Amino acid sequence: MRNLLVLIIGLFFGAGMGFVIAGGTGTPAHDHDHAGHSDTAHDHTALAQWAGPPPTLDIALTQDLGHALNLQIITDGFSFAPEQVNGPLTQGTGHAHVYIDGVKYARAYGPWMHLAMVPAGATVRVTLNANNHSVWAIDGTPLAVQATAP
Repeated sequence: MRNLLVLIIGLFFGAGMGFVIAGGTGTPAHDHDHAGHSDTAHDHTALAQWAGPPPTLDIALTQDLGHALNLQIITDGFSFAPEQVNGPLTQGTGHAHVYIDGVKYARAYGPWMHLAMVPAGATVRVTLNANNHSVWAIDGTPLAVQATAP
């Protein structure tokens, strides 16, 4: 019985120390590709024509600890609507898709997001997407912006 108790205590503290050490070194707890997270059925190349005055779109990348970045999506004339995702196309609303070096990293449902383990010099690209995941576009040109990671 005592050996079992020692084993359980050892596993508990060993796993806990692993998380502490990984967090302190800048190693992400989820170092994997986010491209396939329930988005494989969506057509990420379809365009949705924007009607009316186009929104503004810019991004800012701020260095965080290690190779992490904080991404700010700066837009006016577009509303994030996470509660409408996968719903019908509604003019002026939706979410953003974030790509790192051409690979989809995640969806953004608001103007701020943390990006883990982004190598210096990587290209971070953001598209504004409709609720149905099509990319908002003006005259066939996607509403997108990109910047280089510091």
